[in-house]
Amino acid sequence: MATIKHLASKNANYDRSLEYLLFEHSRSGTPLKDDEGNMIPRKECILEGINCTPYTFDLECRQLNWAYQKNQEHDDIKSHHYILSFDPKDKEEGLLNPERAQRIGMEFARRCFPGHQTLVCTHGDGHNRSGNIHCHIIFNSLRKLDVEKQPFMERDIDNRAGYKHNLTPRYLQFLQKEVMRLCEKEGLHQVDLLSPATVKITDAEYHTGRRGQEKLDERNAQIVAMQMIPRRTVFQTQKQFLRDAITEAASLASSQEEFQKILWEKYKIELKDRRGRFSYLHPQRKKYITGRSLGTDFEKGHLLDKIHRNFIDQSFYAPYDPAHDYHADPVAILYVRSEFHLVTDLQTELRAQINAAYTRKIRINNLQEMARTVLFIQECGYDSRQDLARDLTSYKDRAADMESNLQNTKELLRQSNESLHYTGQYYANRSFQSDFLKSWNKGKYRAVHREELNRYDEAVEFFHEHTGGKIPSINELHARKLSLIETKAHQETELKTLRQVEQKLSIALANVDAILSSGPSLGQEPVAHSFSGLNQNPSPGQDFSPSAIDQDKVSQEASVPNQVARKEKREPHRKPPRGMEL
Repeated sequence: MATIKHLASKNANYDRSLEYLLFEHSRSGTPLKDDEGNMIPRKECILEGINCTPYTFDLECRQLNWAYQKNQEHDDIKSHHYILSFDPKDKEEGLLNPERAQRIGMEFARRCFPGHQTLVCTHGDGHNRSGNIHCHIIFNSLRKLDVEKQPFMERDIDNRAGYKHNLTPRYLQFLQKEVMRLCEKEGLHQVDLLSPATVKITDAEYHTGRRGQEKLDERNAQIVAMQMIPRRTVFQTQKQFLRDAITEAASLASSQEEFQKILWEKYKIELKDRRGRFSYLHPQRKKYITGRSLGTDFEKGHLLDKIHRNFIDQSFYAPYDPAHDYHADPVAILYVRSEFHLVTDLQTELRAQINAAYTRKIRINNLQEMARTVLFIQECGYDSRQDLARDLTSYKDRAADMESNLQNTKELLRQSNESLHYTGQYYANRSFQSDFLKSWNKGKYRAVHREELNRYDEAVEFFHEHTGGKIPSINELHARKLSLIETKAHQETELKTLRQVEQKLSIALANVDAILSSGPSLGQEPVAHSFSGLNQNPSPGQDFSPSAIDQDKVSQEASVPNQVARKEKREPHRKPPRGMEL
């Protein structure tokens, strides 16, 4: 997706803008210098000017300002800076390169800011080497030339020389529509810029999170140097803390009252419902934060819809009933939730080695996960470990094949987008080629329309290389693109389902190996390959029914704390070294 960002500058030194476009800068805006003290030029940089010469931009702007006696005060806005940031997928899929982005930026600047002295510069390495291609458009706030009145110009003076650029909400909406139109025309990824963001992160929050993460990394490096374990590795802003808490609470709650209760009991977040809007009070704040400032996913309407879906799901799925004959009614098992996780290896868990209470908790949790795993195996009808491993391998192969098909579809979609782009470019510039062939002075005509003729030649060359010179129909290409998009969506859904089944079978197999392991670490090689080995001393008539497994699990849970307690009497618990709790 392409986004647009606006910055207004009161700096009278126009050379600073040119310096930023041409040389590397740090996040704080300071120019980066080499060992000899020289500024480091940017590697991927394309610079062009409109109504000015790029390298005399500062002088020309000052002369214009002096001629009209504008921009002479300190508080006057001297220049405007717009940034078009393109989706990184456009670069990855071969839909966009710096040259094409520069052409889009030039077209956007001529269309939206006519008559201004403008610099258009494309950077191919992203902000601080983030990787996404983006285009900077910087122009003097004072218009140099008279232009024709455009629909987006609201005042009568907006098209006259000597008057300043005036950005209004309606004008900004037009700019957003123009960005969307250009991306759609060029076949690039794009979202609706006019709709509110689902997750709204402001520049202030972004930079706060970045600075906090840098400080946290420095602190954790000192903690690791002291041979201790850091407590936190990811910094959270207050708004991000609210987002994570709201997301988790909304996924668990089936009513608004339960949602409010989870937020308070687990996160100490107060929820206020006023005038049909949700607001949240962070534990360390005194002022509420509205759901709108967090994003549309955290507003009342969206959250209530999500909570209502949870209520329907809980009504739809039934708990496991040991008395029900699932072999006679195998479809019923599809409506039973079966969630389990990997058992924990105590030999590799550092916290368990220094905390007996945590060790006891892990052991009880491992017994519960083992019981859930055995129940899952019985529900699916697996008779041996080999059957489970064979199904896991089968699903892995199917997922790999589906992923390969998905990559092929993405490549076909990329080729279709490329063909669609060059087809549109061919038809858009075909009239210039026709007029060129009819003109008497071809040299003069080419000098005036060189850019359009070059685009036509580029499109013709592309089709000579790929289709033997045949120009495809735009309608056929659009139909093919829609078909590929549907196929891609279907394959992504299928791949997600296969990966989920693969993950569940992988966890089940790992837990089975842990159950069959003879060592206390639950991580050694299994000593048996049949599920009859789930008990180290199996009896001929051993019962593996869910009720028997639940009883066995309860008895084991009861025995583990007693064994740990007797051990603690023999070996008193030692307090960890000072600072180890980090």
